[in-house]
Amino acid sequence: MTKKNFLFLMFVAYCLQVFSQAGTGVYQFLDLPVSSRLAALGSKNISLNDNDINFAFQNPALLTAGTNNVIGINIANYLADIQFGSAVYGHTFGQNNYFALGIQYVDYGSFMGYNELNDSTGAFAAKDYAISLVYARPLTENITVGATLKPVYSAYERYTSFGMAMDFGANYNNPKNLFSAGLVFRNIGTQFKGYYSEEGNQHLEPLPFDIQLGLSKKFLHAPLRFSLTLDNLQHWDLSYNSTNQPVTDLISTTTTTKISFVDMAFRHAIIAVEFVPSNSFYLAAAFNHRHQVEMSMPGFKSTAGFSFGGGIKIYKFHVGFGMTQFQVGNYSYQFSFSTALNEFRL
Repeated sequence: MTKKNFLFLMFVAYCLQVFSQAGTGVYQFLDLPVSSRLAALGSKNISLNDNDINFAFQNPALLTAGTNNVIGINIANYLADIQFGSAVYGHTFGQNNYFALGIQYVDYGSFMGYNELNDSTGAFAAKDYAISLVYARPLTENITVGATLKPVYSAYERYTSFGMAMDFGANYNNPKNLFSAGLVFRNIGTQFKGYYSEEGNQHLEPLPFDIQLGLSKKFLHAPLRFSLTLDNLQHWDLSYNSTNQPVTDLISTTTTTKISFVDMAFRHAIIAVEFVPSNSFYLAAAFNHRHQVEMSMPGFKSTAGFSFGGGIKIYKFHVGFGMTQFQVGNYSYQFSFSTALNEFRL
């Protein structure tokens, strides 16, 4: 293996480890938070029915009549100067046909390649893309269902991959009781082309399939809203072999920590709270227990697992900011911008 290939494969392995948080499968970038508000709410929320166009990436059934002609743009500064973001536009056809078109991307940056003789072979890039075609329709006054079709393309130097994923979701919304709930089956699909071949056959990997259930409740006489999101319901055991151990006799060791029932249950849960005094302002905070236990470092103080953010409407534009710490000194900052084009009509 050339020095260039070795270093690049080490880089890819590092990125996949960070993205997956001990998960399995390919295209892990599909689970990155697509907006500052979602980042502040713990990276995942499938129940909050608030006419936020960006939530359609999480649950297609969260498209509403209020997302008609709304544009959302999101950018983020991730680990190691990795950049990712998204853009989405919603439109309503007829009375009850809600559509949205969105795109997610991750740009890992530009790299210089070298061969085993340390001769430069030129620059190369690594990027991921996913297009989202979203459709939702209300079945009753309180229940909406939706689906998303997501073509995915990934290119790391000369290694490329193409696949297709689908999301199916439902949302129950009761404005009278200020309560909403969601259920989503995310990333159902397959790779059509793997990054490489083995003995003439494509090496295909599973997509990060995830079943999620969420609840959101706002108090009637207080500007507070709580959300509980449960993920990876299709797979109870989220434990993994850790290689973050001392090296003995030049041989790395692994360890498996026994996880209690309560600890494992909380690794499936994300708890979030919002302060929402009006429709034009919010502050949000969340705790993701799985991120906290898997990303904290012994001997160092860290807020891994906690996320914070806020948003405000200025004139006709909604602006948001979200912050998450993954490890000591490693923060991710996200910025969001959205506006309804209908507000600019004379």
